[in-house]
Amino acid sequence: MNILTNLLPKSPTPRVKRQRRGVEIKSPQEIEIMRRSTAIVATVLKEIEALVEPGMTTADLDAYAEKRIREMGATPSFKGYHGFPASICACINEEVVHGIPSRKKVIRRGDVLKVDTGAYYEGFHGDSCITIAVGEVNPAAAKLIRVAEETLFKGIEQVKAGKYLLDIAGAIQDHAEANGFKIVEEFTGHGVGRNLHEEPSVFNFRTHELPNVRLKAGMTLAIEPILNAGSKHTRTLSDRWTVVTVDRSLSAQFEHTVLVTEDGYEILTDRSKV
Repeated sequence: MNILTNLLPKSPTPRVKRQRRGVEIKSPQEIEIMRRSTAIVATVLKEIEALVEPGMTTADLDAYAEKRIREMGATPSFKGYHGFPASICACINEEVVHGIPSRKKVIRRGDVLKVDTGAYYEGFHGDSCITIAVGEVNPAAAKLIRVAEETLFKGIEQVKAGKYLLDIAGAIQDHAEANGFKIVEEFTGHGVGRNLHEEPSVFNFRTHELPNVRLKAGMTLAIEPILNAGSKHTRTLSDRWTVVTVDRSLSAQFEHTVLVTEDGYEILTDRSKV
């Protein structure tokens, strides 16, 4: 779940060992629990991707996600978070993030559908987002979806103990811009674990706004670039949650929860492994 930086929790639970600047380092036991919470998230998203079809509503997807998360022994991370009313964020076409599922939102052939969800299991969260092409989409939409996913992996490829957050941000920004797309700058990725949103903020573009944290093994990061086909700017609708592009251009997002290791990374929400 991507959320404004100023809504991030200020004081993560102090029981875990931490890196300087409050970045949590997970123990092997905590990482093992996170492998379970993230596997639940990956399973739900894989199943939703397979079942989506024109005529369904985003409320249908939300009900399915909550049912499956609970069946697997977890609780939905998003439901009730800062008052959010659902278990998934569901965004269609120009909707960027935080779309509230509704029976009035009917999914149609050719839509670009974003589904973001999280699961809380035995004290730890997993978080991931996918963009789904509903049926056959036009070539411009297909390119946006493809490049958005590539951009996520360009960022993940930079993850390794000893690297820096801006190594991730730079790789994401370069690939997006080389393909003619804009990075949404109002929202960031984040640390994830005992809290849904933890330090550090994981930017998707080069910035000096926050310290350029050095990565250490045991950090768990939600990396989540958002790409727009038109303007990078967004606005929030009257429901106070749903964010849309200002020019109604298409938007796409992919997100994985990633573990930093000594020699690289482990994608904890890898859907190919569930």
